[in-house]
Amino acid sequence: MSEYLHLKDQTSNPGPIGLFGFALTTILLNIHNAGFYPIDTMIMGMGIFFGGISQFCAGVMEWKRGNQFGSVAFMSFGAFWLSLVFIWIATAAGLPKPDSVSMGCYLAMWGLFAFVFFLQTLNGLRVGKILFGLLVILFALLSTFNFTGITWIGRLAGFEGILCGFVAFYEGSAIMINHKYQKNVLPM
Repeated sequence: MSEYLHLKDQTSNPGPIGLFGFALTTILLNIHNAGFYPIDTMIMGMGIFFGGISQFCAGVMEWKRGNQFGSVAFMSFGAFWLSLVFIWIATAAGLPKPDSVSMGCYLAMWGLFAFVFFLQTLNGLRVGKILFGLLVILFALLSTFNFTGITWIGRLAGFEGILCGFVAFYEGSAIMINHKYQKNVLPM
């Protein structure tokens, strides 16, 4: 008779770090989109390190835990932040600047990608439905703004993006607080 060794997974839930990386970076970029300050190294630094690298790492950790949704979402949106900052930095380094049509297409593709995740949340928690629903709307607004150049659409996208980021912040907070208190302190 063979004996099997069963190991208990003692790893921490990587979801909050991925959600906070998404949340804080999204909020800060969309404060810019709402018209309060220009793009600067603060947003780029957040995009590379917290929105990009930490989210990507959270995705790898979700993969190890067998969470396909979390791994694909965090790795992909971590790569989104890295690619967006690369676009800004590459332009400053003299590479061709994307025009409004190419940026509109870039954002529309990310919106389509987010829609796939939204469909998956329909069989999940309410907070996930709200988060990915707002994310789809955000990419639609940003894409439309890039295609049309209509300023109020860009500002509306900024305020909607701030809301989207705060929903992600709430979800990350709820996961941590509910775990810490071993009860549903913040509903999901």
